[in-house]
Amino acid sequence: MRFEVWAPRAERVDLVLEDAGPGGAEGGTRALARDPERPGWWTVEAAAQDGTRYRFALDGGPALPDPRSARQPDGPDGPSAVVDHARFAWRAPWPGRGLRDAVLYELHVGTYTREGTLDAAAERLGHLVDLGVTHVELMPVCPFPGRHGWGYEGVSLWAVHEPYGGPDALKRFVDAAHAAGLGVVLDVVHNHLGPSGNHLPAYGPYFTDTHHTPWGAAVNLDAPGSDEVRAYLVGSALAWLRDYHVDALRLDAVHALCDTRARPFLEELATAVDALADELGRPLGLIAESDLNDPRLITPRPRGGLGLDAQWSDDFHHALHTALTGESHGYYADFAAAPFPALEKTLTHGYFHDGTYSGFRGRAHGRPLDRERTPAYRLVGYAQTHDQVGNRAQGDRLSATLSPGLLACAAALTLTGPFTPMLFMGEEWAASTPWQFFTDHTDPELARAVRQGRRREFAAHGWAREEIPDPQDPATRERSCLDWAEREKGHHARVLGWYRELIALRRERGDLTDADLAAVRVAHDAGARWFAVRRGDLRIVVNLAQSVAEVPLGVRHARVLAAWEPVEGPDADGTVRLPGESCAVLAVE
Repeated sequence: MRFEVWAPRAERVDLVLEDAGPGGAEGGTRALARDPERPGWWTVEAAAQDGTRYRFALDGGPALPDPRSARQPDGPDGPSAVVDHARFAWRAPWPGRGLRDAVLYELHVGTYTREGTLDAAAERLGHLVDLGVTHVELMPVCPFPGRHGWGYEGVSLWAVHEPYGGPDALKRFVDAAHAAGLGVVLDVVHNHLGPSGNHLPAYGPYFTDTHHTPWGAAVNLDAPGSDEVRAYLVGSALAWLRDYHVDALRLDAVHALCDTRARPFLEELATAVDALADELGRPLGLIAESDLNDPRLITPRPRGGLGLDAQWSDDFHHALHTALTGESHGYYADFAAAPFPALEKTLTHGYFHDGTYSGFRGRAHGRPLDRERTPAYRLVGYAQTHDQVGNRAQGDRLSATLSPGLLACAAALTLTGPFTPMLFMGEEWAASTPWQFFTDHTDPELARAVRQGRRREFAAHGWAREEIPDPQDPATRERSCLDWAEREKGHHARVLGWYRELIALRRERGDLTDADLAAVRVAHDAGARWFAVRRGDLRIVVNLAQSVAEVPLGVRHARVLAAWEPVEGPDADGTVRLPGESCAVLAVE
């Protein structure tokens, strides 16, 4: 087979093959030759097969893993292994599933089950089918040091974390999801690599000091050598979609991509993904996490945008969270001043900050979204995510502080709203388990720095150091694993039934998937703490107060389709009396 690597600064590159024993590849060292047609590239032909372990040595230095390694069986610092993708027998024919009318479910492999593997997660896919979601969104699966972590400090961007099961386990998971009718979205990180096990700088200018990020030197998207770095990232993205049959990618924190070139990296990536979709004959998508509030991100390229399919909407989350909890620290401050109007604006205009002043940032922020030309499903709405739970001091979910009724209200506004809804695993049954920040760094100095940095960060906000969970303590990860037994008990079962009911209603009622953001109408009374949304002939009413709310529906004839507590239709004056901390969906007749 052909081995190749980009190492533009090297004077000599050697392939170091491990002896695979009788019947396998013969070990030894083979010199690579410069590729005359591709500057900086080195190639060699050598006998190898699936599983053959190898490394590259530059200029007589230590043998290093392949930057494009498809498998790291011994972790990021060990040898790479050849993966023959053609050997996997896919069972489920799959036409693809686009993001239009989707309901997403964010899942962390390492804590979705106690086992923390892709195979164990696949065994729980039946729960998601019964719930009614359409896509599973896996948090990052690239290798990182140790066994357990969030995945955002991954390296080896073409490989699968071995403790999760490695490449074949991801294929088995995707195959099982497709057989169950579920699409798969994979979270990928292009804005930085982890601090441990990252060998890319030895090979070439993958990073640049031209820009600085919270993680140090920026990934090189615009300095000399950036053509190949872009190709590396695009190639990785296409490999997930092509070789693993993934349906879409979630791009982590694209606002942290430092890129000054005339053709942005995200446009280049979106163009390549669209071309692959045409080649494969199935829909593929890109979902960005971005706090820029820049609609060009999700505007089609023919209209001057970058052409991504969707983006996360933190504005919706922040407005909803402040309305539910009253929290006002940090970035919540902009929304907490008037949470009900903030929630109205996000539901009707997409962005809360669309050129308005942000006190948190100390400047104007965002740009208006063209409601007439931007379908609402291009924004992803949620009440909870891994970030919004895990980045809290103790990783507490909404269920730790809110009543089941208020959780039901959050679900109603999320699952009947105009945006593509997304749930965070366990949310659907009001999981009592936290989801905390945990790591498993093998470098003692790095582990100590992470532990101290976490405690220092929250001490500045008034937390005692001993109250902050130790990220390196295995118990922190254990506490974060879902307790599957509780979903069938008490209020957990009731909340789960409510989520199922709302998702089924979204699937059955076309008004709830209407993509016309300009057609959404909202009414509210912040003093009485009720909020009402009009979606076509449907009315969604929530009461966040503890006392009964009288909500003027504006119609006298409406049938209750779903309600958290028993509620009658509107009276002769068109008023609905809604019990405290409850919600309902009604259809005008």
